[in-house]
Amino acid sequence: MSASRGNYAAGRARRERILDIATERFAAQGYARTSLAEIARAAELTTPGLIHHFPSKLHLLLAIADRRYDLAASTARRAPADPDGLGPLRLMLEVAELHAAQPALMELWVAVVAEASDPDSPARELYHERYASAVDELVAAFEAGVTAGRLRRDLDYRAIARECIAVSDGAQLQWVLNGGGIDVLGIIRTHLERLAPAILAPGNDARLTP
Repeated sequence: MSASRGNYAAGRARRERILDIATERFAAQGYARTSLAEIARAAELTTPGLIHHFPSKLHLLLAIADRRYDLAASTARRAPADPDGLGPLRLMLEVAELHAAQPALMELWVAVVAEASDPDSPARELYHERYASAVDELVAAFEAGVTAGRLRRDLDYRAIARECIAVSDGAQLQWVLNGGGIDVLGIIRTHLERLAPAILAPGNDARLTP
């Protein structure tokens, strides 16, 4: 391995360690109550050394949110071929299961959403791009089902994609506001199970879950 590749790998590993520590501290103490200096000490770095990787605490938060998106994207890449048109809904359910298994990341995600409400925040651009990409990918998956004759042709799948994302995001927000007192996964599963028969082409009797 060349010196440059070795340095890159070491830098990448250090960055991932910083993100692991930041995720843990933000989840345990809250984003506002955790300082960069504290994260730097836990990562055995100076504060300037940490800032070399992440210029601000907000940049750390956005990188953690990116990890969450990357997890969803990798899940989508591993998804099997869609046998009956309900593949997009099954993928959304699988991603919801991943999110429900990582409650700390749900809390941090809500912090990012709050930050994204500021039009001058870098979180705004991140979320605009990520949402647009998620909607486009879902629409493409639905349209593949239409082309294959498995889904109805008379539906607005872009609106349906936005609806599914809104239900998922809303359930997670309510989970945080209620201190974890609602069944996020149950809400999302119920919505998808209700939606599934409504989008199937006539004669297609597929089911979302066994």
